[in-house]
Amino acid sequence: MTVDDKLIEKLAKLSSLEISDEKKESLKAELGDIINFVENLNEIDVSNIEATFSTIEGGTPLREDEPVQDLERAKAILANAPKSEDGYFIVPKIIE
Repeated sequence: MTVDDKLIEKLAKLSSLEISDEKKESLKAELGDIINFVENLNEIDVSNIEATFSTIEGGTPLREDEPVQDLERAKAILANAPKSEDGYFIVPKIIE
């Protein structure tokens, strides 16, 4: 994968960042180094290596999902909302 001006512009737009022209060249070099490093990692054969740890062993402690109606907490949360009505948030309509 090559890092060019088009990719930098796309990343800037996606991240909502302004990247100055003098920073673009150094950013291209840094991103290129990162991509090359990751590509090198993808070439390593780890099929015969045992995992040193696993998140699956022992499982994840789960609790029962029990519904609780806490009106005081709901009132405290709605008190921070710009608009609320009948226990619900009022938000601007975005779909017509």
